[in-house]
Amino acid sequence: MSRIILFRILRSLATLLIAVTIVFFFIRLSGDPAQALAPPDAPPEVVEAYRVKLGLDKPLPVQYVNYVLGLFQGDFGYSIHTGKSSLTLFLERLPATLMLGGTALAIAVVFGILIGAVAALNRNSFIDRLVMGFSVFAFAMPNFFFGLVVILTGALVFGVFFGAAANGQISLFLLLPPAATLGLASMGAFARFTRSSLLETINQPFMMALEARGVPVARRLWRHAAPNAAIPIVTMLGLSLGSLVAGAVVTEQVFAWPGVGQLLVRSVATRDIAVVQFLVLAVTFSMTFANLAVDILYAFLDPRIRRAAS
Repeated sequence: MSRIILFRILRSLATLLIAVTIVFFFIRLSGDPAQALAPPDAPPEVVEAYRVKLGLDKPLPVQYVNYVLGLFQGDFGYSIHTGKSSLTLFLERLPATLMLGGTALAIAVVFGILIGAVAALNRNSFIDRLVMGFSVFAFAMPNFFFGLVVILTGALVFGVFFGAAANGQISLFLLLPPAATLGLASMGAFARFTRSSLLETINQPFMMALEARGVPVARRLWRHAAPNAAIPIVTMLGLSLGSLVAGAVVTEQVFAWPGVGQLLVRSVATRDIAVVQFLVLAVTFSMTFANLAVDILYAFLDPRIRRAAS
């Protein structure tokens, strides 16, 4: 177990370093940030002043080393527009994103697993085809399109504008539409994974043996089928947890939700280098940490992994 955990941690650290390197060089190779930040008619000396202020006057390898060393020291840079720390800006927006992403994930997990289990227990019936049809629709529907449909329906039919969060107002009434929009695709994926995994488990010989011994259906499903069918669902859950920040970018823009995703889009548009680098790093860390947690959880759910490592 300890070797599995250590290997997963080292692999996660390597992933973070690769992500930091890619983001650092891509931002600088996509154009001169100092030229983008300076006014269009700025003289060369003003552009050079911006370059010196951002540390862009040094050679690229020196900039990279200084950036990585700064990360280890907790220096994530400052916004060129507001002067605030990138970490401060991130923490200011994080509660709104966690509220939106957490609610969306709860909707996806609860309803996705529920309808997936119903489809599996009613295999090849009308209910099964209906659930799978809805799952395909939910997975294929683009977030931005469904979000626009929700906003237009609320405004034209019910006379309610769901984008009021742009004024900084956050309430349960304003939370549910964007959360349902964000959770729709994941709900379809959870339903399909639950159905296929549960069907595969139900058809295993040990389940047939339990049925032959007269074990009640509820006990067979809850005590024996559910734990064995949980591993693919745990994978989906880990990926969904890691994408709470990244997955909310489009939805936050559509509903003007004051979260991290909206901050990321604005920072990219204004070439706020330090903020963009930190936000991408935060998204990468969340995805990497979620995958690490899933890998470790696998070892507890599946005894075969523990035996292979011993």
